[in-house]
Amino acid sequence: MEFREVVRRRRMVRRYADRPVDPAVVDRMLEHAQRAPNAGFTQGWAFLVLDTPDDVALFWEATGADPAASNTWLDGMRTAPVVIVPLTSKSAYLDRYAQPDKGWTDRSEDRWPVPYWWVDAGMAALLVLQTAVDEGLGACFFGIPGEHLATFREAFGIPEDHAPVGAITVGHREADAGAAGSAARRERRGDVVHRGRW
Repeated sequence: MEFREVVRRRRMVRRYADRPVDPAVVDRMLEHAQRAPNAGFTQGWAFLVLDTPDDVALFWEATGADPAASNTWLDGMRTAPVVIVPLTSKSAYLDRYAQPDKGWTDRSEDRWPVPYWWVDAGMAALLVLQTAVDEGLGACFFGIPGEHLATFREAFGIPEDHAPVGAITVGHREADAGAAGSAARRERRGDVVHRGRW
């Protein structure tokens, strides 16, 4: 698929067909994610891959999805056979930029006008989403509720120096892709590009 077509077709998919995802495709998603730009080539990310029914069910339980609760979004999202959780490590960036080739001698966060550990993990997540489209799959990026981060960490043994930036469901698109997202209800803005000055 041409890159422009990948960009044009990328949508958040909220319901999936009852078909497994080829593990080789998941591996390609993760391979591409690791090619994302990252400050100082820190590579301060990690990816938790949940691709068994038990692990996916544990994800929904640990992140507060009540099995008895039913709503269009949750019912659709729970049909995904794969969940990928991109994580970032701020300490990896602080350590990397305290190395001699970076010229800083301390781990101060004051030097960072933007927390690139979040930015870089976000770019890696986008590559997962784009690879899903290129492979003919659907995917959806969403946040893990803050009040359930502790149970998520405990359920999957996430180290303290890593934080999830969100989660990505992956699967084959179902004909009825679930609840329409905001893009179906709102026009795409055309006033966001400013040339020369605001």
